Amino acid sequence: MATTIYLIRHAEAEGNLYRRIQGHWDGRITPRGRAQIEALAERFRDVPIQALYSSDLQRTIDTAGAILKYHDLELKTTPQLREVKLGVWEGRPWGDVEYEMPEQMYCFNHDPDRWNIPDCEPFPEAQKRMKIALAQLSRRHDGETIAVVSHGMAIRGYLAALLGVQSANIDGLPHGDNTAVSCIRYEYGEPQVLFYNDASHLPPELSTFGRQTWWKNQGVDMGNLRFEPVQFPEDSALYDRCYADAWATAHGSTRGYTARYYLRSARTHARTPNAVMKLLSGDQVVGLIDIDPNHAAEEGCGWISFFYLMPASRGQGWGAQLLGHALWFCETHGRKALRLHVAEDNTHARGFYEHFGFREIGRTQGVRGTLLLMEKPVESRGRLA
Repeated sequence: MATTIYLIRHAEAEGNLYRRIQGHWDGRITPRGRAQIEALAERFRDVPIQALYSSDLQRTIDTAGAILKYHDLELKTTPQLREVKLGVWEGRPWGDVEYEMPEQMYCFNHDPDRWNIPDCEPFPEAQKRMKIALAQLSRRHDGETIAVVSHGMAIRGYLAALLGVQSANIDGLPHGDNTAVSCIRYEYGEPQVLFYNDASHLPPELSTFGRQTWWKNQGVDMGNLRFEPVQFPEDSALYDRCYADAWATAHGSTRGYTARYYLRSARTHARTPNAVMKLLSGDQVVGLIDIDPNHAAEEGCGWISFFYLMPASRGQGWGAQLLGHALWFCETHGRKALRLHVAEDNTHARGFYEHFGFREIGRTQGVRGTLLLMEKPVESRGRLA
């Protein structure tokens, strides 16, 4: 008899959106990811499925809900289906590791057998783990059709092993989009790939890859930005120029803006590592973020004091990476939520924050008008052993 396995990549998670490295760092599903899960559920509505498995990471557990929507099954989880463990890279921006470890980044993308960083799971070991796990499931469910939800690099390694793609030639095996489906048929213990990386259930507006370039540019993504600390007094003029521009944009002029006050606050915040950071594309500064490590701390919240993208850098989706840094900062400091003020009449900024899950929780009077107090919950994701 034969076993048919639908092997599914998880839906878009925070790491995909914020361009931070996931691995065992357990990013949650994004709003677009939830819509992808709905599309995946419709794809499998009438497909007979006898069993359902996923890794024990939350993003795959949530994605498996697509199968559960129309199939009365028990979801079984196992660490054998986890993503490749990415060691000291986990939780960090892709742009940082591209800048700091370009040789290792090249190996990871183009010849993963040669990739080796501290505390990682070597690629051949991950391949072996996935092969054993899927073979065991095929024997356990001989004659049945099952769905298995796993992760991008783990699935790619498994498919490479089945298709005979050598590590140095892995560019010839494309990455799969979020919720992409592959189908493997085991007959007499031998696996055959019927199709792979099929995301035909996703309309263009729901495709994660539709907004990114790394997957078609052999792992290179000019949108992967990096962070550096803002240094005072060296960066004082830069900070002042950016804050004055943001003030004028929000209020129509710089009336009421006091450079001395905001610079003094930023210098105080910068004493906490990673609180005041520059966002860079290559060596060009494209944005700033200033997190006040003390404001609202007694309520268990983080506070964005200043959030800024250079005018030429807007509209490219880079604000998500600034926000991702703030959420990472909150998580690593044990904060339960991220807060900020935004001018009531700054509709563009309000729309941005609402898009990323901020909600108004209060109002106060600012220097130039009403300020909305907005908050986004922060879930502790952490890294698993």
